[in-house]
Amino acid sequence: MRLSIVNPNSTRSMTDAIALAARQAAARGTEILAYQNDAGPVSIEGHVDGVLAVPGLLHALSIAERDGADAHIIACFDDTGLEAARSVLTGPVIGIGEAAARMASLVARRFGVITTLAVSVPILEDNLVRAGLASLCTGVRASELPVLALEDDPKAADARISDEIAKAISEDGAEAIVLGCAGMAAFAERLSERHGVPVVEGVSAAVKLMEGAVSLGLKTSKRGGYARPRPKERGFAEPESAPIAEAGS
Repeated sequence: MRLSIVNPNSTRSMTDAIALAARQAAARGTEILAYQNDAGPVSIEGHVDGVLAVPGLLHALSIAERDGADAHIIACFDDTGLEAARSVLTGPVIGIGEAAARMASLVARRFGVITTLAVSVPILEDNLVRAGLASLCTGVRASELPVLALEDDPKAADARISDEIAKAISEDGAEAIVLGCAGMAAFAERLSERHGVPVVEGVSAAVKLMEGAVSLGLKTSKRGGYARPRPKERGFAEPESAPIAEAGS
């Protein structure tokens, strides 16, 4: 099977790290196609960045489906453009935020989320409500690390995230932790070992969920909320146009 993973921002190093994490999680026989929204902001931090990223994201996803992807992953923990993507595409689509939270709910009764900046907290809280998972979350904590700081100083980022995990466990009662940014993927294993609880990162979780969906032959329903949009002029290019995303095998 072929899975696409799309970075809604335009930072190449982050796209490469996301693609690596996805390929490491993928089963034998799963091909990961990695795309980047070169028209998007360099990072997605809050409502404005998310809205600006959506047109390029939808374009990249349309290219991915044309390229033969069976299912799709949106590699932003805000689940940027997820509802629109499900309306446009045939294959199943998941964001890494929903994927990580759903996976954490399978291994713990209550989980905490550690994200980057406080501006993202309301977005993540709203997403958990939409996904029906809010009652299982002990809280969303902000490490106050800008997204790009995760790459600039990984050691300092690890320490800051670790501090918030300790608080989520001791103060909030979290039994598992969800890392609230695609850029945190490389930290998950050692943080789990350090704190003695499951630590879930969304890229790997999304790969496994989409592998399952494809193996079951599932497609996105086109009745009701995810019905295809009626034909009209749109603010993003159709698949036959020149792509603004790059695919990797």
